Amino acid sequence: MFKTVLTGCLATTALLIGSAQAADCMIGISMKTLNAPYFAAQEAAAKDQAAKAGCQVATADAQNDMGKQIGDVEDMVSKGVNLLIINAADPQGLVPAINAAAAAGVKVVAIDSTVDPKAKYITLIQSSNDQNGFQVGQWLAQSTAGKDLKIALLSGEKGNVVGQERRLGVFRGLVEGQLVNGGKVGFAVVGQGWGGWTHEGGLKAMEDLLVAHPDINVVLGENDSMVLGARKALEAAGKLNDVLLVAAADGQKEALQLIQEGQYGATGLNDPALIARTAVDVGMKALDGSLPADFPKTDLTTPDAITKDNVAKYYRPDAVF
Repeated sequence: MFKTVLTGCLATTALLIGSAQAADCMIGISMKTLNAPYFAAQEAAAKDQAAKAGCQVATADAQNDMGKQIGDVEDMVSKGVNLLIINAADPQGLVPAINAAAAAGVKVVAIDSTVDPKAKYITLIQSSNDQNGFQVGQWLAQSTAGKDLKIALLSGEKGNVVGQERRLGVFRGLVEGQLVNGGKVGFAVVGQGWGGWTHEGGLKAMEDLLVAHPDINVVLGENDSMVLGARKALEAAGKLNDVLLVAAADGQKEALQLIQEGQYGATGLNDPALIARTAVDVGMKALDGSLPADFPKTDLTTPDAITKDNVAKYYRPDAVF
């Protein structure tokens, strides 16, 4: 009987300790914006993973305002978060806020958006923008061999490092692919539009590009949302069947469905849920001291170009994004 009582006491004590640890664990999730399905999916996955770890969660949407995000981070630190997951609105501007959080003892994990390495975050977890783009560019070269490409480029934001990495990766892959396939390079970027990463922005940018360049035959976007918006503009202009749609990244489920149907060429693999869940897991290891001391400052997910040949591997109709 004494053994039974002792076992019950130990179990109760373990439960109380576990509850105390959960109560002491608070994760802050600071998103630069939620004005796109990708970022909403990223936040949802991070919140879910944090809840599974038994932690309290505080979230904030900076609405693409660097000043607001700095305030959001300061507020989270004052509330006592001990792990901060941050998708930074500006690679330089958030450095002081991240460093202040780290100085207060907060473990910081950056996700998705590039941050200056001078910031004292543990690691940056993101997809390989360059390698995803490179593989998409190689696919584009192979699938359009011998054609004179007139490309309309849809970019997210001026000065955005991620967007730059994505488009340059595609161009690098396209050049290499054309050289390998035909021994020469031949394509033109006839115009660049700025779509702010959104469906609506991509639609408007595409409308403007079509006025100036009605003979485009490829739309290349830095994410799927802008290309999906551009598709609406092309459809309205009666040009949908004349243009190949390609995105450097994301793997949004609407794009994947169109790839299955042969109405969209390719996109790069950039799973927001995988990035967010990995960030929480890495952060929790940093909190309990089990993260290796030599863990890399940048941790990249495995790249891939999603095409009709492999889309079944990635398409999940019930996915948030």
